[in-house]
Amino acid sequence: MLTIAKIKENPQAVADALKIRNKDFSTEIYAAIDADNERIESQNQLDAYLAESNELAKSIGTLYKAGKQNEATEAKNRAAELKELSRELGVKVDEAKAKLEKILSEIPNIPHKLVPAGKSEADNLFIRGNNIEYKLPEGFLPHWELAKKYNIIDFELGNKITGAGFPVYVGKGAKLQRALISFFLAEAEQAGYTEYLPPLMVNKESGFGTGQLPDKEGQMYHMTVDDLYMIPTAEVPVTNIYRDVILEESDFSIKMCAYSACFRREAGSYGAHVRGLNRLHQFDKVEIVRIEHPDNSYNVLDEMVAHVESLIQKLGLKYRIIRLCGGDMGFTSAMTYDFEVYSAGQDKWLEVSSVSNFESFQANRLKLRFKPKGEKKTVLAHTLNGSALALPRILAAILENYQTVNGIQIPEALVKYTGFDFIAEK
Repeated sequence: MLTIAKIKENPQAVADALKIRNKDFSTEIYAAIDADNERIESQNQLDAYLAESNELAKSIGTLYKAGKQNEATEAKNRAAELKELSRELGVKVDEAKAKLEKILSEIPNIPHKLVPAGKSEADNLFIRGNNIEYKLPEGFLPHWELAKKYNIIDFELGNKITGAGFPVYVGKGAKLQRALISFFLAEAEQAGYTEYLPPLMVNKESGFGTGQLPDKEGQMYHMTVDDLYMIPTAEVPVTNIYRDVILEESDFSIKMCAYSACFRREAGSYGAHVRGLNRLHQFDKVEIVRIEHPDNSYNVLDEMVAHVESLIQKLGLKYRIIRLCGGDMGFTSAMTYDFEVYSAGQDKWLEVSSVSNFESFQANRLKLRFKPKGEKKTVLAHTLNGSALALPRILAAILENYQTVNGIQIPEALVKYTGFDFIAEK
């Protein structure tokens, strides 16, 4: 979340910068300032009472020894009064802090100056892509029909076991899924990322730290008995490894990656756009996460974009890179690039990755700081993350774009992980 110091430095500039998100946050910004002023005023008064109490505590014994009983009694009575006043002020300080944090948690990140204005995905900015042309066989099929024809994904069985949005991968379909995970992790390792295997559930503090709570609470599966949340992405547990951590400047760059299953309720999703693998409640993904010095985070963002781009290129897929506009960007992000691959069987573009720089927004929630060399005061780090990659739509694009009359060709980059180069009808 934004720091109150940044807001108070120039509240109107913050309000103006946030307007690119197509909402006026002036009310929240000035409410945060009022709450912080209330906190400061109460804290100053509390500090004054505590200082007076300390002086009285030192004087009472001296007054008794000097035989000044009445003055000593007055000092004791005043000390008792100050104790009660301090207790009441302590409550006010805590309430003001909680009020301030609640308001700040509802204000999104300030978009980077290069984020385009716009209200929806139609206003996103095309950056680059390629122009692969697919030669599909006559009577080509969408991936859900191919999955059934070659018995590699069973949507009906998943519906029976759990419900819609929980497919079962079968035989070569399961091996292809595993091959993609291995390929993505191997590429991340080669790029210098350290692999983690994180928990699939997180506590409320972790969800708050990366900004899923309270913004996306309704989209997360909540285990109410234990008050734990199924992760919507490995970004949450992996980034929280550095919650409440103070780094040294020499610790940068920190490069982490993780494979995990991801869980999203996708409440309100229905229709043709959710068919097959287009939108699932459970899916696999490899995530890359960076903890960076603020001076280097946008260079790193470009590096991460190039890494994801190389994965899609090695899979031989038609893709495009989009910079999201203010109205289409996530709550926590300062800048986001989306990757879309072309689904020839459906004649549509499918989002397969988002790569984002959160600047210090998550770090402030996480209390993730570092000590600049030679400085005593700590500074907030920058955090970034990206899908590298999400599997369902990548798999859908591979099935549709690599289909032939006799079966499905496996991209060359995956053959050493699958152990086969073709899926044929049994």
